[in-house]
Amino acid sequence: MDLSLFSLSGKTALVTGVSRGLGQAMAVALAQAGADIVGVGLRGMGETRAMVEAQGVRAFEIKADLSHSDTAAAVAAQAIAAAGKVDILVNNAGIIKLADAENHSMEDFDAVMEVNLRSLFLLTRDIARQMIALGGGKIINICSVQSMKGGSGDAAYVASKHAVHGLTRAWANEWGKYNIQVNGIAPGYMVTDNTAKLRQNKEAVAAITAQIPLGRWGEPRDLMGSVVFLASHASDFITGHLLTADGGYMNA
Repeated sequence: MDLSLFSLSGKTALVTGVSRGLGQAMAVALAQAGADIVGVGLRGMGETRAMVEAQGVRAFEIKADLSHSDTAAAVAAQAIAAAGKVDILVNNAGIIKLADAENHSMEDFDAVMEVNLRSLFLLTRDIARQMIALGGGKIINICSVQSMKGGSGDAAYVASKHAVHGLTRAWANEWGKYNIQVNGIAPGYMVTDNTAKLRQNKEAVAAITAQIPLGRWGEPRDLMGSVVFLASHASDFITGHLLTADGGYMNA
């Protein structure tokens, strides 16, 4: 097999939520495969930028607050102006608000939807317009196993990830004719900031781990291969797909 199928040399990837965790790991993986990186983060991407540039590629930083969806258009314009083009979009930025469903406030519900759905929709729409002009591209949405499992205590997050999964399939149908492949990655239980509060409950951690055939929670590095595959020519005939990276959780 020609391993150059996995090369991203000459490509530019826009990754949201790159300051740490999953976004940082995926940005570094794409850089290792040869892509220049435009990183978007609320706190900036100092550490991530150094890790990306160590791979011998260019790194561009956009500090933006995606909790205000009206910034999404500005981010798209800044990314294209800085790097010249965006071939790959990884929609990773997301938040979670934990609460029992009967006590979930509309304020928290709206906050989750603003970041996880509205900003994602607007950013993707504007980047896709540019991909259409380029003759193709790759869009990778970070979904969640909760979009299939249902979850508990995180209704707004689950609803947002269901919607992102739906957008993944809809965009794959609409933009296939433009040679744009749209896929999702559904991480399982991962060691990230979003699960920090949950991981303080040792009983819950033990119960969840018992349902994971591989016997452990995922680490950010566990998404590195998946994102490079979906961003590369190796996945050119795959679109509308949701790739689970969950240690077998959904299979148990």
